Amino acid sequence: MFSKILIANRGEIACRVIRTARAMGVRTVAVYSDADAQALHVRLADEAVRLGPAPVAESYLRGDLIVQAALDTGAQAIHPGYGFLSENPDFVEAVEAAGLVFIGPSAKAIRAMGLKDAAKALMHDAGVPVVPGYHGANQDPDFLAAEAGKIGYPVLIKAVAGGGGKGMRLVEQAKGFAEALGSARAEAQTAFGNADVLIEKYVTSPRHIEVQVFGDGTDAVHLFERDCSLQRRHQKVIEEAPAPGMTDEVRQAMGDAAVRAARAIGYAGAGTVEFIVDGSDGLRPDGFWFMEMNTRLQVEHPVTEAITGVDLVEWQLRVAAGEVLPARQNDLTITGHAFEARLYAEDVPAGFLPATGVIDHLLFPVDARIDSGVEAGSEISPWYDPMIAKVTVHGPDRPTALRRLSAALEATQVAGTVTNLGFLRKLARDAGFAAGAVDTGLIARGEATLCAADQPAPRDIAVAAVAAAGIGQGPFVGFSLWAPLRREITLGFDGEEIIARLTVHDETRVDVALRDESVTLNQRGPDWGVPAIRHGDRVTVFGPMTLTYDIVDPLARGGDVAGGDTVLAPMPGLVRAVAVTEGQAVAEGDRIAVLEAMKMEHVLRAPRDGIVASVSVAAGDQVTAGALVVSLEEVS
Repeated sequence: MFSKILIANRGEIACRVIRTARAMGVRTVAVYSDADAQALHVRLADEAVRLGPAPVAESYLRGDLIVQAALDTGAQAIHPGYGFLSENPDFVEAVEAAGLVFIGPSAKAIRAMGLKDAAKALMHDAGVPVVPGYHGANQDPDFLAAEAGKIGYPVLIKAVAGGGGKGMRLVEQAKGFAEALGSARAEAQTAFGNADVLIEKYVTSPRHIEVQVFGDGTDAVHLFERDCSLQRRHQKVIEEAPAPGMTDEVRQAMGDAAVRAARAIGYAGAGTVEFIVDGSDGLRPDGFWFMEMNTRLQVEHPVTEAITGVDLVEWQLRVAAGEVLPARQNDLTITGHAFEARLYAEDVPAGFLPATGVIDHLLFPVDARIDSGVEAGSEISPWYDPMIAKVTVHGPDRPTALRRLSAALEATQVAGTVTNLGFLRKLARDAGFAAGAVDTGLIARGEATLCAADQPAPRDIAVAAVAAAGIGQGPFVGFSLWAPLRREITLGFDGEEIIARLTVHDETRVDVALRDESVTLNQRGPDWGVPAIRHGDRVTVFGPMTLTYDIVDPLARGGDVAGGDTVLAPMPGLVRAVAVTEGQAVAEGDRIAVLEAMKMEHVLRAPRDGIVASVSVAAGDQVTAGALVVSLEEVS
């Protein structure tokens, strides 16, 4: 076994690998960018090496610096985590050329599965079912449009390189094909350095079921399936294992196909074979098709560990150190059911826009598995993925596990940045999801409810007002002599002001008069029945909903600087394209510009009809949040 390994990654996966390595008596080396100098994974590791500035191209993608860091610290092997360099065969070869061990598959295996078109041809030859489509080399737009017509709409345009939904577009009709193709190619070029795409038939009631495989280069086993059908923008949201509705017959067929895929390329380490499944009439042995193979550990691997009792990172280290597979197929069994929810800093009502900010408060339930690379005081920066944590629960059966997931999300508290926590809570309580009626369109169908902004109840507003005033947070706060203290608090929520008039009887009882009703709060232990904290000029109230209010100083109000006449950058990012010029007429909803931020492209659109008065950015510009992109004037 290795005595020291370097982890070529950051955040929660770096922390995850460190925990297992420490349990095995293996020392760890972390790497970091300037943006991560104070990050949790840096402090958890035994040693840490600076790579460079915040941009990934100057830090986490610098394979040469990572290899040198391993050599300088005496590490014997490099664990890539996922993302960044984990599926880069050139990096694997550089690691091995330096006399180090890459904890993962061979460069040959990664190349075999790295391009979706070639991988599908390989899988077809190995007897693995593949989706009908065009996977050839001809990338002429007119030719691809013709192929899409032959396949029949709807179709999926998919980047041949990479994964994670990047470079992927669903096209419902022929008239939208050209624009979708251009957008997919641009995103694929940015993410993977390869703009080539393939075209596939879109399964209209699709489920996304993947099989965890593990090989030692000679043999392979599968550790059953995960259902990853709850997605938005082709990004997974909640994963579970095993898949609901799975039968022994279908599991056997999918598991055998996944193992054939791994054996066909002499796979070593942890990998995932992803299948698209027709869920229109239950699961069938002839109703699944190969999509791609992820030649790395997956973000959602904790649910597999929960139902199998296997530490996949430990297996990775053992196989990379030269050991044979730690178990045979007959040794592996499923126990119970598990769910994983991905908690992100993102604005759901605004279209899941990634968010930034400092985490002022972070609390998780003690009876759930939490994989996180942040803590209170950590900054969610615009440079990297905005994941806060993965919340994983396990139960003896699916209904029990789902109740535990809902309870764990209810008990989770985050303040300082907007998150998708409310969205996750609604998903966990969704009746269709509870019934196991999962497919990749579930979120889109329920978007109006699932993605709607939470609205405060009177009691929540009252708790926010009391927390803003500091009542009950220290001796003599709100103290008055002979008569109750009366105080007025102004809160800001969703662009509106809320006036709350407090009558403080003592530190344990407050009456709060709102516009339409009054609420009496009695202190219960450390809070007023609903937990809340004040952080700076904001108050966050927790409970079934997590709502944040601004504390408004009536004497320091500012004017509204934005409106329907401007298009502003919603976050820091790179201007990928500008679609308008000065003097051009635009209609509401027209594409104005494309902003690349947090590894995704975001289309900025005209807020109304008008004439472009000025264009303040150009393609290639780096902009800050709130930066002016375009201003509009009225149509004369």
